[in-house]
Amino acid sequence: MTATDFQALRDALADVVAIPVTPFAADGTVDEGAHRALIRRLIDGGVRTLTPNGNTGEYYALDPQERRAVTELTIDEAGGRAVILVGVGLDLPTAIASAEHARDAGAQMLMVHQPVHPYVSQAGWVDYHRAIADAVPGLGIVPYIRNASLAGSRMAELGEACPNVIGVKYAVPDAAHFAAFARDAGLERFVWVAGLAELYAPSYFAGGATGFTSGLVNVAPAVSLEMLAALRAGDLRGAMKVWEQIRPLEDLRAAHQSADNVTVVKEALAALGLCRRDIRPPSRALPKQQRPRVAELVAGWGI
Repeated sequence: MTATDFQALRDALADVVAIPVTPFAADGTVDEGAHRALIRRLIDGGVRTLTPNGNTGEYYALDPQERRAVTELTIDEAGGRAVILVGVGLDLPTAIASAEHARDAGAQMLMVHQPVHPYVSQAGWVDYHRAIADAVPGLGIVPYIRNASLAGSRMAELGEACPNVIGVKYAVPDAAHFAAFARDAGLERFVWVAGLAELYAPSYFAGGATGFTSGLVNVAPAVSLEMLAALRAGDLRGAMKVWEQIRPLEDLRAAHQSADNVTVVKEALAALGLCRRDIRPPSRALPKQQRPRVAELVAGWGI
């Protein structure tokens, strides 16, 4: 991987980074036809960076074979029209095996989920990510940080050891903390992606982010891209106009500690006739009495 290649990947992170849903069929299996159609819809709508096996894709509810299938399906359907940033994680051997599978399938980057472990030391966090990055030196690596206690100096340490660690998906709900962390880690060394999506994007862009992740983009690609265009232009008023538009739906997703984060996105897609609302435990489909509100909000966007 040349410096130029890494620059192309850095550019792909400074964008709307879509986290596609994983639609399920009536029998509970992954609905490949609906999945392909949703991927095409994102790309046709102007999205150029996709993260299969992200949290909006119900990563933790998929089995290993399904995660591999979702990776392969996304890469195949994108057909080179989008950069693919595959989510990997869990125990280290599983993460490395997933990284190698993503590489062999044709992915260009990996998003490394926050390590799932009750005892995460900061040095151990570096070791975990370094092992994955070293296993696939030709892929761009993007740690997904949800831990507010991680020091920016640790991110700097990882970046110094691993040139292919090129970006950070930062998902701590504190804009001031993000701005400090990014500067302690190296503001120019990494591409900073606002990992809490559109509602946090304006404040995170003020602190140095140049891209943001989105689950909402599954529903309305044009809306997410409108916010990105406004942020790139320094048009805060325009960005906040989009923010106000999407806030009611995003508030539904954030309620009860984000219990319905994916549920509401799938409900919106179901209202549009794009996939079933089915979702796997420990999430749950939206109660019937709440479904008309989601349909009403989406209808108001003129999709």
